[in-house]
Amino acid sequence: MDRVDVAIVGGGPAGTSAAWAAAREGADALVVEKGVPRDDRDRLGPDSTDAAGMLDYWLDIMGVSVEEIPDDVILSVLDGAEFIGPNESVTLDSTGIDASYDSFGFAFHRAKFDDWLRDRAEEVGGRYRVGTSVRSVESDPNGDPRHTLELADGDTVGAEYLVLADGPQRTITTGTLDQFMPEGRSVSDYLAANEANHIAYQEHRRIPEELFDPAHIKFWWGVMPGHTAYPWIFPNDDNVARVGLTMPIGVDIDAVENREDYALLRPEDDSIPSGSVYLERLLEREYPDYDLADFPLVEDRGKQGGTEAYPISSTRPIESPTRAGIAVVGGAMGTTSAFHEGGDHVAVRTGRIAGKLAAQGELERYNDEWKAAIGDEILRNVTFAEIVRGWGPAEWDRAFAAVSRMKSRGGYDWAGALGSGWTALKVVADYKWTKRGFGNDAYVQLRENEYTV
Repeated sequence: MDRVDVAIVGGGPAGTSAAWAAAREGADALVVEKGVPRDDRDRLGPDSTDAAGMLDYWLDIMGVSVEEIPDDVILSVLDGAEFIGPNESVTLDSTGIDASYDSFGFAFHRAKFDDWLRDRAEEVGGRYRVGTSVRSVESDPNGDPRHTLELADGDTVGAEYLVLADGPQRTITTGTLDQFMPEGRSVSDYLAANEANHIAYQEHRRIPEELFDPAHIKFWWGVMPGHTAYPWIFPNDDNVARVGLTMPIGVDIDAVENREDYALLRPEDDSIPSGSVYLERLLEREYPDYDLADFPLVEDRGKQGGTEAYPISSTRPIESPTRAGIAVVGGAMGTTSAFHEGGDHVAVRTGRIAGKLAAQGELERYNDEWKAAIGDEILRNVTFAEIVRGWGPAEWDRAFAAVSRMKSRGGYDWAGALGSGWTALKVVADYKWTKRGFGNDAYVQLRENEYTV
């Protein structure tokens, strides 16, 4: 048996950051990562797929300065974001949150970002086993070791502390935490991967030079059904963009009201279209003077042939059973968000907190510390996702028109809403009321005192 201080399941941003932080504190930290091949990576690594955009203040949440990030990771510096409804749109050139980075954000190469995080962890002594997966975890809070990991290659690893960083699919997290759930309850009641996640799909396409906008990310809302369902275009380098979408799993087209109002649905659709069909329709709608052949796939990027699909957590977060020596981090704990299409920043931060505290033997502080570090961000995400629940195309149009009026009046609070119309006042009121309801950590859906530890 390989004995370590801190065992980490998953080598994405959260797990790798945990290894870096633990190793810096002098702990023997081991990351177990099954390894996923990609066309644009020379070695096996984590399932490094997302829309890969970083906003200015997210760097501060991560605790990373832009100067630390290698040049080849950053693909395009951003000046703003466009939010496009069926008939109305609004462009934001500021996140509205103070940040040390002086641009709106940047698009980046997620696989190279993950590889950089791994290299950094290994430089300070973090160890990796890539190419085998964790099959199961047996935990005994009073045992020695407290956690025994059985690997797919037949080896076992014993650890005093365990960091679960296996992303929104939670292939190991669910079974591990269920050891500490009351009889008749499961973590999947809160984090069921096939019910509480979104599926995302994206294609790397070369954009005609006259259409390529390297400075703005674009999101379309109200053009496809489903809670927080939307397509996007993220600029990368060399006139290549990631054209993608996210949508809830299991949307039933027969349950869609006013389906004729959704621009990317067709009368002949007898089921929700596939991701590739949705994106073809988006390009046809937005660029009617061009053919799909004018946006060729860039087949040497992405996971395979220029395309990739991946899950995104769409849950509220859970606390960890830290008294058992376990911390759940990143997407596995539900901190990523289908609403804003990103979670690397909160994954890095939660991983760093967990790794450092585990190395110091103070993991019981983890739940309080992650809430202090990212609670405001999670509260915003949960609030936004809740207030748009049930919105259709008309609601998105009214909201974007109201935000445009508020922007012209200099703000998105009560002062900006006054004089911007009833919809603007309602948007601000709904946000503040809903946010208040999630205050005092009410956005947490499974608390530590509910575990049987």
